[in-house]
Amino acid sequence: MKQVLLGFAAATLGLFSMTATAGHHSFAAEYDRAKQITLTGTVTKVEWMNPHVYFYMDVKDDSGKVTNWAVELSNPAGLYRRGWRKEQLKIGEPSTVSGSLAKNGTARVNASTVIVEGKRLFAGSSGDEENQPK
Repeated sequence: MKQVLLGFAAATLGLFSMTATAGHHSFAAEYDRAKQITLTGTVTKVEWMNPHVYFYMDVKDDSGKVTNWAVELSNPAGLYRRGWRKEQLKIGEPSTVSGSLAKNGTARVNASTVIVEGKRLFAGSSGDEENQPK
C-alpha cells in the first residue's frame, strides 16, 4: 500500500511540475540573438502577466504594409525593478523596440530595449549578453 501511495504522490508531483513550467521557454529555443531588429510602431494590445509581459504593435514597412508584431518582455516584477510601470504601454501610442527575432519567422521579437514616452527602458531579455552566465 505504501508503494502505491508513493507512486501516486510521485506521479502527481510530476504532473504538477510539468504544468507549472509549461508557459515558460528557453530564449535560445525561440529567438535568434544573431538576428537583431529595431521596430517602430503603435501599441495595439498589452498583456501584463506572468511569466512574460507581451505587448503588440502595428509596424508599417517601406511598402506601406502593416504587420502586428508580438513583443516579449521580462516578467512584471523584473520590469518594475528596471523602472517600468504598466501604464507606460498605452494603446495607440508610439513605441520603438530593439531585440531578437523569432527563429520560426513569425512577427515576434524578444525585446532588449523599448522606448516609450521618450524614455528608453531595458526589457530584461534573457537573450542579452549581460544576463548570460560567465
